[in-house]
Amino acid sequence: MKLEQFFKHHGIVGNPFSEEDAQTDTVFKRRCLATIHHPAWNKFFGSPADPSTALVFGEKGSGKTALRLQAFAELDTYNQANPGERVFVVSYDDFNPYLDNCRTAIRARDMNQVLDSWRLSDHMDAILSLGVTHLVDLLTNERVDLSVLSLDQRRDLLLLAALYDASTGEPIARRWGKLRRRSGFRPLWTRRDLQIGVGTTLLVIGLIAMIPSLLKWSVLPWLLVPMLAGWLYWGWRLARAEWFARDIRKGLRVLNRDPSALRWELLWFKPSELGGQPLPTATRLGAEERYELFRKFQGVLHTLGYAGVVVLIDRVDEPQQVEGDPRKMRALIWPLLDHKFLRHTGLGVKLLLPIELAYYLEKEDKEFYDRARPDKLNMIKPLRWTGPSLYDLASDRLRACHPEPSSNGDAPRLRRFIDEAISDDYLKESLANLRTPRHLFKFLHRLIEEHCHRHTEDSPRWTIDYDTFRTTYGAYMRDLEAFDRGYGHG
Repeated sequence: MKLEQFFKHHGIVGNPFSEEDAQTDTVFKRRCLATIHHPAWNKFFGSPADPSTALVFGEKGSGKTALRLQAFAELDTYNQANPGERVFVVSYDDFNPYLDNCRTAIRARDMNQVLDSWRLSDHMDAILSLGVTHLVDLLTNERVDLSVLSLDQRRDLLLLAALYDASTGEPIARRWGKLRRRSGFRPLWTRRDLQIGVGTTLLVIGLIAMIPSLLKWSVLPWLLVPMLAGWLYWGWRLARAEWFARDIRKGLRVLNRDPSALRWELLWFKPSELGGQPLPTATRLGAEERYELFRKFQGVLHTLGYAGVVVLIDRVDEPQQVEGDPRKMRALIWPLLDHKFLRHTGLGVKLLLPIELAYYLEKEDKEFYDRARPDKLNMIKPLRWTGPSLYDLASDRLRACHPEPSSNGDAPRLRRFIDEAISDDYLKESLANLRTPRHLFKFLHRLIEEHCHRHTEDSPRWTIDYDTFRTTYGAYMRDLEAFDRGYGHG
């Protein structure tokens, strides 16, 4: 007996339980994304009109990535319905490039040295880079009217792009120049340093053209003096921009900025404009400059129709350098648990963290709790699934794979697959011990597969009997206990 035959008899298209990761789960992304939510969804998601922070601890397979994907989809739907009050979404779920860049910047011997020096400002730089890069993508690929921005906001946008744009689609200098021209900020003819240099050069060339006798070795050096003096201001600005670019490169430890490209971009700003800016230089490694840059970013977004910013943080245990080590995960994430940042006006940070970190949270001292204030962060610890909620989840997926969903109770439910000799209480109690959707899907796939192996196509049986359920469940629970011993369970 084949799985396809079993599912077809119950009116199911495909296998609802074959996938184990929400990132690649086509059933979830195509059919369940907007309809099936964890019971704690409302606490996690909050209101898009007023973004809030949420702190979720869940074991592997409990649905953290599903929450991230659903939040992204819900916010996209909200943005389409509210074009004037949209939410700007930043997905911060790949830490590898930032850890690698930091290791190169500080010349660390190993990753422990990098994590020991990791700061809140590094996270803020990474988030600003992701946000600014995405914003510049939107502004350069879509016909967005930048005239709605004030002159100061256009300056802020270009400064943020110079500091944080990390696109790899085209050369950064060309991309920045395209953005500058579209914004109308400081056309080439307004560059005072170039005006002086070009003006004195043309004056000297004009004098020589009118008086050819000046082309004498005894006179020519005296003509070169004013020409060189005309370029002296430009040379001073070039040297100043070079110094700023190298200092910023050292300050942005998690980004691989090209000082030469940054130098030419900084030359477009007047010295007075750069002098009062919160540049993230090597001498300013704290978070205060980043807060000011973040406020500039929010100001630009607000004028463009974005009322809030949501940062989705996930896959903390997946970076190659972290290797799933809870101590390394703690060193990476703990700087983010800062009440001032997490409660920043107009910002909602959704942290989806492994359950192993909950142990460290419980062991922290009063100073940490005063700084992080987890009691104000909509904390969900753990991301828990009960037997009934897992039962409903399995039934929801079955209905999602039914080609003709019905509201009259005829749509398939998990109960229809299980023999009546197995009571509802026993079934839901057994599912509760599986704890997470991932283990639920693994078990049900194995259960149905084992059932099909026990029957032939000529003598099929359409419900799973007690003996098959009991033996398969017992074997799976032994595997689950071995998994917990090998990988740890909160």
